[in-house]
Amino acid sequence: MREAGTPSRQRRPREEAVRLGKEIYQRDILPQVEAGHFGEYVAIDVDSGNWAVADTENSALERLRGLCPDAINVLMERVGYRALRSFGAGPLRRTG
Repeated sequence: MREAGTPSRQRRPREEAVRLGKEIYQRDILPQVEAGHFGEYVAIDVDSGNWAVADTENSALERLRGLCPDAINVLMERVGYRALRSFGAGPLRRTG
């Protein structure tokens, strides 16, 4: 149940959530995690800007849910990688 006066969250279009999440990651989070969390996962609540980092996707999401239980627009990033996982041949690690 939502408290009176608390705005309800609404699901954003996927493209918008991804765009906003990537902006937050690049601007606010990456400078804090790139040196000490290579290969770890970051879960980002796109609406609040809150985030959590952990060794696994599930752990990062659980930590984020502890901070933002009502988060529905969540982006997952992997520190030092271009994508979370790969379906073809080719490196996922960022170069340069």
